[in-house]
Amino acid sequence: MSRARATAPDRGGPKKAVNLSVNGELLRKAREAGLNLSQTLEGALEEATQAIERQRWLDENREPIRLYNEHVERDGVFSDGLRTF
Repeated sequence: MSRARATAPDRGGPKKAVNLSVNGELLRKAREAGLNLSQTLEGALEEATQAIERQRWLDENREPIRLYNEHVERDGVFSDGLRTF
C-alpha cells in the first residue's frame, strides 16, 4: 500500500503571476462582493488538486484495501481475543 501523503502547498511560498480568461459577468460579481481573486483561486486549486490526489491514492490502493478487508473479515484482527468491549 502506498504511504506517500500529499502535502498542502506552502501558503507563504512565492507567488507567480499568471494571465487568466474569466467570464466578465462573473468577474464583475466577484469584485462587487469584494472577493480576493488570487486567494479564491488558490483555495479552489488546492481543493481540486487534493480531490484528484485523494482519488488517485484510492485508485492505487483499492486492491490492497480490499485484500486487507477480506483478511480481517476472514481472520479478524490480532486484538480480537484481547478486547473487553
